[in-house]
Amino acid sequence: MDFAYDARTEELRGRLLAFMDEHVYPAEALAEEQRAALASPWDTPAVVEELKAEARRQGLWNLFLPDEEYGAGLTNLQYAPLAEITGRSPQLAPTVLNCSAPDTGNMEVLAQFGDDAQRKQWLEPLLAGEIRSAFAMTEPEVASSDATNITTFIRRDGDEYVVTGRKWYISGAMNPDCKIFIVMGKTDPDGPDIRRQQSMILVPRDTPGVTVKRAMKVFGYEDHYHGGHAEVVFDDARVPVTNLIGEEGGGFAIAQARLGPGRIHHCMRLIGMAERAIELMCRRAVSREAFGKALAQQGVVHNWIADARVTVEQLRLLVLKTAWMMDTVGNRGAHTEIQAIKIATPRAVVDIIDRAIQLHGAGGLSQDFLLAELYAGARTLMIADGPDEVHQRSLARRELRKYA
Repeated sequence: MDFAYDARTEELRGRLLAFMDEHVYPAEALAEEQRAALASPWDTPAVVEELKAEARRQGLWNLFLPDEEYGAGLTNLQYAPLAEITGRSPQLAPTVLNCSAPDTGNMEVLAQFGDDAQRKQWLEPLLAGEIRSAFAMTEPEVASSDATNITTFIRRDGDEYVVTGRKWYISGAMNPDCKIFIVMGKTDPDGPDIRRQQSMILVPRDTPGVTVKRAMKVFGYEDHYHGGHAEVVFDDARVPVTNLIGEEGGGFAIAQARLGPGRIHHCMRLIGMAERAIELMCRRAVSREAFGKALAQQGVVHNWIADARVTVEQLRLLVLKTAWMMDTVGNRGAHTEIQAIKIATPRAVVDIIDRAIQLHGAGGLSQDFLLAELYAGARTLMIADGPDEVHQRSLARRELRKYA
């Protein structure tokens, strides 16, 4: 395993670091000021559109997509350090580079499983950043960590499918530019194979019977840049049969293909979030005094900073190993490693951010620093894309099989 950055990665990394310093970090406060003046908090601040245009001009666009026909054609190992950099400004940077969830996963689904007409109608405008999208899987009435539980029903009626169900925490759905939902539901709820009961279908937002009911908060945050997280009701929403992605019964397999890259992308960005927290911790430590000396001279602060550095280096190596394995043996071959990073990274980064908050005192809880928002985002990822306990259960079973 060789984790050294190749020439292309080094070149993109240098350009991206400069873009962050020159454009993204200075725009963080401005974006919030502009948002406060908007008629709707879900509208896009002007500076975000300006940054998107600049990122595209600089070739820092769709870096996440390995398909050379549609994206940058980077391997997971090449993309990892770039995603880490964007994680240092998790609300703004992924958005302006067109590398933010849920659009990334939806574009991957359309590129891999969509037909020509679906790619023309929906993938192309998503790749161009002209529209946004949402992925509708999680439901309030069932444990959605087990995708076989979902109750949304997709019934065929002649040349149409009729979609009925209630979803929540549907990321991206509050954004007025969100034009399309990828909805997971059951086309064969009584089928003998519980992993062949589900299908995925494209439902345009303006379809009669689709109602975006409300925004769901995450620790009090609405995640405006990601388009929020909504409760959505599908009440006999009718779409053409041509909107089915792949085949009937293929939804579970498509979901698994979608979640593998999504999980590692989250972990890559989480490392960037941890690096931002360490930076803020160190800056606070050298500039703040308590009990007659700088916080940087307090022994416990030394422990927090040292532990954080060691943890980040360990996590980065595990994520890079996982990326390398996904590139060399595929997502299925890297299943254990994907689950390992999904378990280890969010909980470790939550702990680092928590220490940084503690060092900032009351300020760490406030909107004046990024830390509270970073904490909310990192803590959420102990649940999103499958809660830790589900991955622990699966990983442990795989280990135990070696000894059965």
